[in-house]
Amino acid sequence: MFRYSLVLLAGLGAAAPAAAATWADALFEELTKDFGSVPRGPTLVHPFRLTNNTTSTISIAGVRVSCGCVSASATKTQLAPGEEAAIVARMDTTRFTGPRSVTIYVTLDRPSYQEVRLWVQANARNDFAVSPDAIAFGQVKRSAPASAATTLTFYGNTGLRVTEVRCESNYIQTRLTEVNRGNAEVSYRLTARLRPDVPVGKWYTDLWVKTDSPELPQIRVPLTVEIESALSVTPEVVSLGRVKVNAEGERRVVVRGVKPFMIRAVYAGDEDLVVRDSATEPKAVHVVTVKFKPTKAGDVDRKVRLVTDMPGAGEIEFHVRAHVGQ
Repeated sequence: MFRYSLVLLAGLGAAAPAAAATWADALFEELTKDFGSVPRGPTLVHPFRLTNNTTSTISIAGVRVSCGCVSASATKTQLAPGEEAAIVARMDTTRFTGPRSVTIYVTLDRPSYQEVRLWVQANARNDFAVSPDAIAFGQVKRSAPASAATTLTFYGNTGLRVTEVRCESNYIQTRLTEVNRGNAEVSYRLTARLRPDVPVGKWYTDLWVKTDSPELPQIRVPLTVEIESALSVTPEVVSLGRVKVNAEGERRVVVRGVKPFMIRAVYAGDEDLVVRDSATEPKAVHVVTVKFKPTKAGDVDRKVRLVTDMPGAGEIEFHVRAHVGQ
């Protein structure tokens, strides 16, 4: 299952510690991140998420690291109760070869002084490459077919075989194809596909590629995607401007889907706001007419909800705003 944060943003990977030593440790979802075996070259990024679960404001006074191959910074230094932030760690794999473990020291000076230690580690190697170094889908409409791929190349061991590909999210389906074996290297093409019911949001997860080599037991391949709703509406806010009592204002709204659909129901509130769709058969684009005939003065902000038969998408909303005068 995906984990997420900020408008839905999260890093997946290492398991959180079984118990926190201090109140400050307990702010964090996890204290360690193991990137596993990685090719030298890419910069590895991981956000250590924290939530102020106390009743006081928390102040992050500083962040420092034990090695120059890692930099770290806080997305926010003052957190009111309930607020979230992250310590974002960046590990430069061009700065080392072999295993490396680095400590990140996070100093808090409110509500009381405390220091939290976070750890990142990786094994930077020259005997394989991942190109591109991550599977990045970019922006994808929910329910729309989407796939992305990367190539893993292993050097110096033509007998090496990939035995398994495991994903931390079951919303990702993978396929592995051997594309080359010879000339002192072995190459595989790793393709990832999204399930149609993947939730809307920005997602980060990891694919773990296992091999039969004792020296290279598993490799991490990061995956990123931003899932957008299968339905969209333009404009999201219908502004009618100034409308007189008992006069009529009219606008049109365009509703788009990734495939043909029907609008099955409209919920617009009072009878003075009428929303109609003239489509009689499924279409990928609907032009909806909005008519507003107010019976009393005042500022209006109405939410309109459209219910569709789009599988996995269902509903979409927009607002109608107006200033009604005599």
